[in-house]
Amino acid sequence: MSDTATLAKPAAAAPGPGAAQAAAKARRRRLLTWLAIAVVVAAALYGVYALVFSGKTVSTDNAYVGADAAQVTPLIAGPVAKVLVRETEQVKAGQPLVVLDDADARIAVEQAQAALGQAIRKVQGYAASDSALSGQLAARDADIARAKSDLDRAKTDLDRRQALSASGAVSGDELTNAKNRYAEAQAALAQAQASRAAAVGAREANHVLIAGVSLDQNPEVAAAKARLDAAQLMLDRTVLRAPLDGIISKKQVEVGQQVAVGAPLMVIVPAQDAYVDANFKEVQLKKVRPGQPVTLTSDLYGSGVKFHGRVRGLSGGTGSAFSLIPAQNASGNWIKVVQRLPVRIDLDRKELAEHPLRIGLSMKASVDVSGAH
Repeated sequence: MSDTATLAKPAAAAPGPGAAQAAAKARRRRLLTWLAIAVVVAAALYGVYALVFSGKTVSTDNAYVGADAAQVTPLIAGPVAKVLVRETEQVKAGQPLVVLDDADARIAVEQAQAALGQAIRKVQGYAASDSALSGQLAARDADIARAKSDLDRAKTDLDRRQALSASGAVSGDELTNAKNRYAEAQAALAQAQASRAAAVGAREANHVLIAGVSLDQNPEVAAAKARLDAAQLMLDRTVLRAPLDGIISKKQVEVGQQVAVGAPLMVIVPAQDAYVDANFKEVQLKKVRPGQPVTLTSDLYGSGVKFHGRVRGLSGGTGSAFSLIPAQNASGNWIKVVQRLPVRIDLDRKELAEHPLRIGLSMKASVDVSGAH
């Protein structure tokens, strides 16, 4: 009976193709609805972001680390005796880097020291000569006084004999002898006066060499000291020292190498004085001003490490304008290309100490221009 009843019931109808299509369309409508909602929400969020932040920052990833590196070059030529540093080594300002052979420089210093000693003794001799010439001048004065006395006596004797010669009391020979003695006395006085004049001239000439200056200020001594200083400077320059704190890079000097004046031996990169040159498009620079804050990230450390800095200034020309072969835009096939202008950004030294950077590393820079007028 139950089997018959079961057989008597009609079988359930299988869903037709129309119902499946309707279900698929309903799913598509739901998906499209959610997609439309997502698009509207994204557009609204972008609109809010653009309303709040648009125009307040300009950014670029065309930025690179730079630094005012110092090139180490010798100021004198000579063979290298010692190389005291290695590539990538951190050095301090004033630290010896390279020592040149100093044998010739030491000899030059010793010669200059000897020449200075000779100059000092020579000037001291001028002072001694001044005293001696003063004594000679006094002696010449005494000679003149003696010659004058002799002349007076000869004159008196001649006058007396000339007075007696008329009466015949004095012979002609005696009168002649008196005249001769008088003439000799005159010649002796003239010679004494000439000797005094020569002594005065010699003393004045010697006095000029020492008058008005001390021993150290005497020109001959000063010149000898200058030559000694120059020789000592050449000796000091045999030791090449670091001009600033930094990292040794591009070292190209070895012991025994003969170096010439101005030959590049190595470069010192001041890692803690690095800056960033960010190449912004010209259409981004309307509101960029010196002093504006900048936020930067480095590919070396990733977005988790933020660097902070300030705009130092804008370059005086674009990169293409300063290139080796500047672009010539007067041709007929000219195509306008948006130019980029380097913007120099100074970095925070404390952040650089914590996360050192190297020249040439890539950076991303975002300048806050919200305060621009």
